[in-house]
Amino acid sequence: MVPVKTSAPVALITGSTSGIGAAIARRLSNDGFSVVLHSRTSVAAGLALAQDLGSAAYVQADLTDDAQRVNLIREAIGVWGRLDVLVNNAGISRVIPHNDLAAATPDVWQELHEVNVVAPFRLVTEAQSALREAAARGKPGCVVNVSSHAGVRPKGASIPYAATKAALNHVTRLLALSLAPDIRVNAVAPGLVDTPLTAEWTQAQQLWKERSPMRRAASPEDIAQAVAMLVASDYLTGEILLSDGGLNLT
Repeated sequence: MVPVKTSAPVALITGSTSGIGAAIARRLSNDGFSVVLHSRTSVAAGLALAQDLGSAAYVQADLTDDAQRVNLIREAIGVWGRLDVLVNNAGISRVIPHNDLAAATPDVWQELHEVNVVAPFRLVTEAQSALREAAARGKPGCVVNVSSHAGVRPKGASIPYAATKAALNHVTRLLALSLAPDIRVNAVAPGLVDTPLTAEWTQAQQLWKERSPMRRAASPEDIAQAVAMLVASDYLTGEILLSDGGLNLT
């Protein structure tokens, strides 16, 4: 791939063909970024969104496969010859009642850990040289991990899911220490977000309407705004930004 010259900063957003990821891609595009979109299977949606955004490209990769992780970063850098921001948004969940310990099998633990913890770490590992080059251009490289309030509080769709998000939060802090000052690493930890996936989560919807100070779940655009704020900073690092409408206060 022959890089196309661009003076605009470049952001790769994983899991960005729908929901929170697509909202982040649109927000960063509106903020002047060239973006690289990604998904595991929704190729048509990725290509359509890339065309809609304009200065955008799409790369398919299965983040359970390390060779495909490496290739994703290489292709993302190859589009414009640079990478300034990595947003690790892609993740998976499994709904398992917390008291049903037998249902949280080793296979579930391993599947969630591979995608929610190992994959973001490996993507940062492969991207760090390009992100350090961003610092040489005058602005630190930036990583934003999309975590969950389930990684902060004993909540969440399942114990394995919550544990992977708690691990991702700690990895965020460890990387912030290890990669500073050239690369900043932060996380956004949403609570309930209104997406097609959560439309039937009636108990959670009711909880946010009744108990959260903001009296509603987040929109994908709310989370995208939080990500954009962390991307815009030249100083914040190692922060886990809870974005749950204040439910954690109750």
